[in-house]
Amino acid sequence: MRSWLRAGAVLAAGALVIGLAPSQAEAGITKGRFDRPQSDYAKVRKLAEGTPRQVGLDGPTLDKAWAEVASWTQTKPGDKFPRYPGAVLTYGHAGKVVLQNATGFSRRYANATDELPRDQWIETGTDTIYDMASVSKLFTSIVVMQQVEKGLIDLDAPAATYIPEFAQNGKEAVTIRMLLTHTSGFTPFIPLWKTEPDRAARLQQVWAQGLANPPGSTYTYSDLNLITLGEVAAKVSGKPLDQLVTDGITQPLGMVDTGYNPPASKINRIAATEFQAAPDRGMVWGQVHDENAWSLDGIAGHAGIFSTAKDMSILAQAFLNGGTYDRRRILSEDSVTAMITNENTEFPDDAHGLGFELDQMWYMGGLASGRTAGHTGYTGTSLVLDFASNSFVVLLSNRVHPSREWGSVNPAREAAATGLADAMSVQPAKGTDFWRSDRAAKSTNTLDLALPPTAASVELQAFFETESSDPFSLQVSTDGGKTFAFAPFSVDGVAQTKPYGAHGLRAWQDVTATLPAPVAGKPVVLRIQQTQDTLYAGRGLLVDDVQVRDATGRVVLNGEAAAPYVAKGWSRATR
Repeated sequence: MRSWLRAGAVLAAGALVIGLAPSQAEAGITKGRFDRPQSDYAKVRKLAEGTPRQVGLDGPTLDKAWAEVASWTQTKPGDKFPRYPGAVLTYGHAGKVVLQNATGFSRRYANATDELPRDQWIETGTDTIYDMASVSKLFTSIVVMQQVEKGLIDLDAPAATYIPEFAQNGKEAVTIRMLLTHTSGFTPFIPLWKTEPDRAARLQQVWAQGLANPPGSTYTYSDLNLITLGEVAAKVSGKPLDQLVTDGITQPLGMVDTGYNPPASKINRIAATEFQAAPDRGMVWGQVHDENAWSLDGIAGHAGIFSTAKDMSILAQAFLNGGTYDRRRILSEDSVTAMITNENTEFPDDAHGLGFELDQMWYMGGLASGRTAGHTGYTGTSLVLDFASNSFVVLLSNRVHPSREWGSVNPAREAAATGLADAMSVQPAKGTDFWRSDRAAKSTNTLDLALPPTAASVELQAFFETESSDPFSLQVSTDGGKTFAFAPFSVDGVAQTKPYGAHGLRAWQDVTATLPAPVAGKPVVLRIQQTQDTLYAGRGLLVDDVQVRDATGRVVLNGEAAAPYVAKGWSRATR
């Protein structure tokens, strides 16, 4: 796929209408298993409601995650304000919507500090319409890829090929691909609303804007990339961006509450956002929150889309299906693959496909992997697609209501995604249970095992779903547990000379180590250790099937039997 894309070939336009045989409807779905990642796309014709149990998920775990999301509508100890007044959370797995809940209020405040009279508050519903903010970038990226499929855009052509005015101040070499992957060199933001009088002049300011870095040299997330792409798509197609989104995405998918500039008739279903003093807009309600998108008449490549959890779930499933939903195809599988394949391998922390962010644990939580895609929005929205398990998470909130200064929604985003990961099961490597390391911040979790004097090596199975900054290590004490030293080990045959952390493989891995000879009269103690920092915990670290062998290879201690473990921060688990 990557070589085809780099060759500059043009995608053939896919057929709009396709059919799925009934026998295909549930094909390609592994239900409820976190440790059986799949490489193909799902073939779910349409989403249906279901229970967690029907698809092998643990319902109480999902409920716990929802309780955490709902709790952020209250002011927590140490905070001055709630993180958001209201939110909607939707979980989808194996073609079923297994949870869709709403909490709090979509409109509560009169200004930046004062509440409305209680009878004017509007409760959040599962059909509340949210300003999607930067999640709008996905819609623009889809539209761009549709023009690529039609042969109207070449990914490796300079943007100036389509908008000649763009070739100013060093931007001649900026390509469509660079704009999609945020490697153009643009600065993150310029206040178009503040400096120019109208839409045409504001776009001219983008075309005249210089670069902060040479094209392709760095990753810098920039609204200017997607503003440009929206205008490129409009130019080559002869249709404005909002019409492209309607014709190419929302209408074929039946997304009835999604689009730009929602009608006034839906105002009571729209979540209010921020009270803005500069520009002097008052309480923003029913109009796009982003100031630059507002100054571009509410229609821009970087922001402006409004949507509901139901509509975003349809879009999510269309991507999990490889570009199709309910017999309607909006993208070819090749295009979907391109959008979720990492283009930014030279920028390891900023994995990005042609539109989607990839493998971002800060909001994808325990679902994060190289096959997990998504995007967030400044207003408090996020979408996570886990292709490995045919799952999605839609979290919509109006966290900027009434002020953007009231706090981050990231803890709720991570909790929501990790909740779905936790609700899926992992089969023990051996037997009926395994050890699980706790995920409390700033903790050091130890699992100690006194060894027989003939112990010469240890092997175990580990399931890594952690940050590299939450590492696993083996420690050995030759003085009966008074002091411990790092023991070099290997993971699937690869030597590790320092603590190890990883995520995304979703499989048990072999860990082996050679043990030091015991000191006369001093028992040897093996310590399995993990440390947690203050950031993200992922799904966590699991350990199973610990086997200690002597120099001949004979098992002298079977960790699956009644081995004398001393656990601190570890517990037994079955799934």
